[in-house]
Amino acid sequence: MDIKTYMQTVGRQARAASRAVAAASTDAKNTALLAMAAEIRTHRAELTAANQRDLQEARANGLEAAMIDRLTLSEKGIEAMAQGLEQVAALPDPVGEMGELKRRPSGITVGKMRVPLGVIGIIYEARPNVTADAAALCLKSGNAAILRGGKEALHSNQAIATCVRAGLAAAGLPQTAIQVIETTDRAAVGELIAMPEFVDVIVPRGGKGLIERISNDARVPVIKHLDGNCHVYVDQFADPAKALAIVENSKTQRYGTCNTTESLLVDASIATAQLPALGIMLAGKGVELRACPASLAILREAGIPAAQLKEAIESDWTEEFLAPIIAIKVVDGLDAAIDHINTCSSQHTESIVTENHTRAMRFLREVDSASVMINASTRFADGFEYGLGAEIGISTDKIHARGPVGLEGLTSQKWIVFGDGHVRA
Repeated sequence: MDIKTYMQTVGRQARAASRAVAAASTDAKNTALLAMAAEIRTHRAELTAANQRDLQEARANGLEAAMIDRLTLSEKGIEAMAQGLEQVAALPDPVGEMGELKRRPSGITVGKMRVPLGVIGIIYEARPNVTADAAALCLKSGNAAILRGGKEALHSNQAIATCVRAGLAAAGLPQTAIQVIETTDRAAVGELIAMPEFVDVIVPRGGKGLIERISNDARVPVIKHLDGNCHVYVDQFADPAKALAIVENSKTQRYGTCNTTESLLVDASIATAQLPALGIMLAGKGVELRACPASLAILREAGIPAAQLKEAIESDWTEEFLAPIIAIKVVDGLDAAIDHINTCSSQHTESIVTENHTRAMRFLREVDSASVMINASTRFADGFEYGLGAEIGISTDKIHARGPVGLEGLTSQKWIVFGDGHVRA
């Protein structure tokens, strides 16, 4: 296969299809999404077989446990894909939405209209469900999409792509509106991120290495986050029961996600009282604790097994472990917690546990991250949980889109003017 020629063909087809999708009615887009969901349910056996083939190859190649977890499509996961498509179909269509209309002294009315971005290139690794999520969000927001999944999920992605194409055909939309790259050659990625004539924005989803490469080499705008070093800060006014539940869920529900807490901060004034219970709970879940000197002393006194307790090194404060490991630090109050987070976090998601409203609102205002929470698990930083239906990814950028990127994040706005023969004096 000549990769450059192949990708140029994919790009041209996407650009042509993007015009048809941008003009498509809400009914047509919803019909396609519901048909895709039906196809996924009808062909769940084929999807499972394709995924098992990927899993067998992944295990044979020694893929790490966190990646195997992301790659696995369970029966529940297949149903979740179908439901995700239906949920996006039920969401309001952002395309054509008009707002901020104001009448000007000249007599014209000026406002804004929400419009598609055009062609979105999405590069992702071992999560085959992203294929369905991305197809749904790009289509509903009036965009064409070029999807390049990881080689680990090749068979799963192609099986899902078959269902997506069938859904588009059922609605009379061009099947080239959603294209899943058929080659695992990395040169395809290099071509995709260097086609501004065909691609309007790139969304990379995957490890830090992949995203850094895309960000450095792309000739197309990129919506990205590099990593997810998320924090929970247990304030001096924290409810101990809430703190225990939030830390447990934030860290141990899943280890391999970008919204999993990697750093725990505990106010010095309550550390002796609350940190032992937190440490015992985490250690009981098999989590390794990398602690600052103050927290290390408290945790040792609490009887945490030495094998699970280590003194933190400087790099631990900025690390995304994606594993049963957490960095723990005792901080001298709210100011120190905010300073540590703004210095060390990846600006993804941070949470404060407190019953003090004033301190909670300071945390909301002063912590510079895409999602900031009060008394809630960082695991809620997710498009589905935020009511977006699904997400294309999470952005820690500050321009265009920030946080979970759903339908609105995949559109832009243009100025619109209503006149009645008006001319400028």
